[in-house]
Formats: sequence, structure tokens, C-alpha cells
Amino acid sequence: MILFTSSWWALALRGIAAILFGILAFIWPGITLTALVFLFGAYALVDGAFAIVAGIRAKENKRWWLLLIEGILSVFAGVLAFVVPAITGFFLIVLIASWAIVTGAFEIAAAIQMRKEITGEWILALSGVASILFGLALLINPAVGALAVAWIIGAYAIVFGLLMVVLGFKLRGLERSLHGMTPRTV
Repeated sequence: MILFTSSWWALALRGIAAILFGILAFIWPGITLTALVFLFGAYALVDGAFAIVAGIRAKENKRWWLLLIEGILSVFAGVLAFVVPAITGFFLIVLIASWAIVTGAFEIAAAIQMRKEITGEWILALSGVASILFGLALLINPAVGALAVAWIIGAYAIVFGLLMVVLGFKLRGLERSLHGMTPRTV
């Protein structure tokens, strides 16, 4: 079966989690750094868990491990945020930026592999580019205030989430069309 089609729902749930995270970042713009660390940690854990599930479910493809590694890195970033909640704002920015760049690179790699199997893989590649640009923007200006960081993170999470939801439902349609072409056995 095509990579990720059976896990379309995991991609869509990752997107919904990102959108909710982004909305919370906008609703609470004056959030304290510690609360922002916990909010990021929760999002990274959920995102990582869904990426791991999607990677494991896509084992029939030889590149399934890309999504698995992305998920493990996300879970690690989330655990680190909870274990060391008093990290400085600079370290949080570097942590989030690094996570976004690595995640983006893996998303682009997965999209390159998907282009041989489906159309519309550009959505995953675009989310990877958005992740990398977001990470680079944070690294270029790490001294920005917590309010600006919260809004940047919120905007990124909403855009990323919307792209993941669109990709998830696109893969759902592909999965349904594949099942329609597969002869059923009694």
C-alpha cells in the first residue's frame, strides 16, 4: 500500500493538534515562559506520538523510518521541555528552532519519496519548508520577546496544522480509491 495512506488519520490529528496549539498561543499572548515551555512540550509529545504511529503503520514502505525518527525527536523535545521547565528563553527558542528545522528536513525527505507514489506530495514538502523557515527565523533573532515568539509559534502551528489536515484528508481519499480498485475476497 502507498506510504502513509493507512495512517491518514494520524496526519490529520497531528494537524488538529498543531492548530489547537496555535490557537492557544494566540489566545494567551502574555503567557509566561514556563507555561510556553509546557505548552510546547505537550504539543511536541502529541505530535511525536502521532508521527511514531504513522511511521510504524507505514512499515511496508522502505522509508517508514523517516517518520519514526521525526516522531522520536519530537517526543524527546517534549520530554526535555517537561523535565527542565526552567530553561531560559534563549534555550527554548534554540530548542524549538532546532526541532522545527530537523522536522522540516524529514518532512521534505518524506515528500520526495512520496512523489513517486502520489500527487499532492508538495503539501508535505511545503510544510517542511515552513518548518525550516520558522526555525531559521527564530535562530536569526533569538532575542525577540516572549509575546512575539508566542505569536510566531502560533502562526506557524496553525499553518503547519492546516497543511497536515489537508494532506491527511487527501491521503484518505487516495486510500479509499485504492480500496475501490482492490478486488474483494469473500
